[in-house]
Amino acid sequence: MPRHSDWIELRHLRYFVAAAEHGSFRKAGAALGLSQSTISRCIADLEDQIGASLFHRHTWGVSQTYAGQRFLVRARQAIRTVGIGAQDVASVGRSEQGRVKIGIYSSIASGFLTELLVSFGKRYRNVSIEMVDGNPAEHVAAIRQLSLDVAFITGTREWPDCERAPLWSERVFVVLPDSHALTKREELVWRDLADETFIVSETAPGQEIHDHLVRCLADLGRHPDIQVQHISRDNLVPLVAFGRGLTLVSEAMTVAQFPGVVYRPILGEVLPFSAVWSASNDNPAFRRFLSLAKAMAVRPTPLETGRSAVPSQTPDP
Repeated sequence: MPRHSDWIELRHLRYFVAAAEHGSFRKAGAALGLSQSTISRCIADLEDQIGASLFHRHTWGVSQTYAGQRFLVRARQAIRTVGIGAQDVASVGRSEQGRVKIGIYSSIASGFLTELLVSFGKRYRNVSIEMVDGNPAEHVAAIRQLSLDVAFITGTREWPDCERAPLWSERVFVVLPDSHALTKREELVWRDLADETFIVSETAPGQEIHDHLVRCLADLGRHPDIQVQHISRDNLVPLVAFGRGLTLVSEAMTVAQFPGVVYRPILGEVLPFSAVWSASNDNPAFRRFLSLAKAMAVRPTPLETGRSAVPSQTPDP
């Protein structure tokens, strides 16, 4: 059976503390906007539940018994604990605290995503941000399971059971050794690259870059020489400097300076990025993050400035 003390309600504690502070049931009731009889009845119920008298009743008011003095300390602690808990929950609901887990597919060295993260961090300093690298299929699977709040994914395709909003786009750049003849040009076209050797990482977005190279160079009747390197994409650019081949990066990555390499844009190649999330996600911190992302986004007509560097449709994961 539950103990009598398990039945104590918060109002019992509030009325008790008010009576102790005012030394009168009548004054406590006036302070709380209640009648004297309501306070008196509630205190009597509390005493019955505890099994001890909390007040001495006098004609001029009330004074605490020894048990009442001991209980007052605990009652105040309980009310304070509940209040702090309510504030914590409210702050989470207002997105002042909490966590947003983000799947990334692009560099955060510069560009829209960097500006978004900085702006959100300034507004919601107590919200933690956790970022996860991976490919779109992995990110979308995690979003459907609500283990990831949002992912920023290239392309314009719609993902089943997910919501999508286009946010920004980036130009596509070729990474060249600084001794390469093509560095003399400010902008390149695919025909300039038809006979080059390329290197891609086995990790994301290596496969997507591989497929895009095959697709674009096949339009010129060429079968590209593409070598897969078993290293992270961060270590891929130094290999370009060593003369192992060329690679592609998005515009945000070009802010990172590596010795021995030069970045050149490919004419007309634009990489669109979208936010993908689950409509079932009720994380308030994430909802604020998404609202800020949409507010900051500049939404040109998709691909109006060039050809997409990714297909709009790929097989479902």
